[in-house]
Amino acid sequence: MTLAGTLEAAEAAAPVESLDVVARMLKEHLGAASVSFLITDFTGSSVVRLGAAGSVETGEPARRIRLRGTLYDDVIRSQRPRVEDRGGSELVRVVAPVTSRGDAIGLLELFLPAAPGAQVMREIGETAHALAYIVIANRSHTDVYQWGRRTKPLSLAAEIQHRLLPASLACEAAQFAVAGALEPADHVGGDTFDYVIDRDTVQLSVTDAMGHDVDAALLATLVVGALRRARRAGEDLAEQARQADQAMHDHGHQGYVTGQLLRISLLDGTTEFVNAGHPWPLRMRDGEVQEIVPEVDAPFGLSLRASPANTYQVQSLDLRPGDRLVMLTDGMLERNAESLDLADLILRTRALHPREAARTLIGAIVDASDDCLDDDATVMCLDWHGVGTSRRDAATGADLTDASRPSGR
Repeated sequence: MTLAGTLEAAEAAAPVESLDVVARMLKEHLGAASVSFLITDFTGSSVVRLGAAGSVETGEPARRIRLRGTLYDDVIRSQRPRVEDRGGSELVRVVAPVTSRGDAIGLLELFLPAAPGAQVMREIGETAHALAYIVIANRSHTDVYQWGRRTKPLSLAAEIQHRLLPASLACEAAQFAVAGALEPADHVGGDTFDYVIDRDTVQLSVTDAMGHDVDAALLATLVVGALRRARRAGEDLAEQARQADQAMHDHGHQGYVTGQLLRISLLDGTTEFVNAGHPWPLRMRDGEVQEIVPEVDAPFGLSLRASPANTYQVQSLDLRPGDRLVMLTDGMLERNAESLDLADLILRTRALHPREAARTLIGAIVDASDDCLDDDATVMCLDWHGVGTSRRDAATGADLTDASRPSGR
């Protein structure tokens, strides 16, 4: 099974059947009793087993398999394949991560007649990595992968909200790793997060629209669309903020959106940001978490002076290699979760990949609120490795200066 052959076979199949084709190839090549793909759901706390194309019943919510305390959880967190000798069983289970640039898309699970050797494990790992790109290439052509990520029906507002998020919720690069997580309230509160990597910069944003349900989702759509339009036109942060504010004034029907925009140079690490009435970010450095206290401008669409147009100041942010930056929305500060020490939790999760740290922070808020959030809870977690000071494999997230560190692929 060569990489080229795997990709060619997947491309020759219908988008909904591409994974089944690769699974059959693996099954025949390795003599496996079964091969299956499990996709992570929207929450990141469960996986869903996708069967053969003809057996996927998309009319019902997907059946979720909770990750906590399972072998699946261990594989996703460590990003390393695991072999389980089932003690007395004739079959050996192998589970491998299906991940691309830090985005944990799912898992590949095989049941083999004997414990695999090093060569077979390499083939399984390479095929699992290829599956990530196969899913990415095919998910725009079919709803099956979207169905697999929905373990409960989405409201119209939640559907709109999810479409505003980046296609991949995490990304690894040599200079940084970033991941976002969002837990919508029962009545969606209009939170979004976004990021993009350009040739010379990485840009991030977190926004929170006023209100709930579809009204909030529509305001979020307006401000995210304005920000992306300005960003893709090559505008700087001040102009991106100005256009978002203008769009809200023109079309927001007196609604407003708080937001935080961040831009980091991948050439020299210079960092600048805009705060539009948004909660302050937290930075972890040298075992200490501090709140960054910026100048605060008006939320997008909310005029605090006689002039209807707001102006936004671009501020500098001190970001050094080894720092972890946490951007959040006010749902992370819910009154029901006042007893939760976010700074302490950020410290306790410092060894986790940003993907896992963000999910852990969200999970703690949900638990503290007894699974009943009054407002959306959103987190973006950025690890800054620096420019020219880190030798990292962008494909896997591994620090090449320390082979003992776990992969973040």
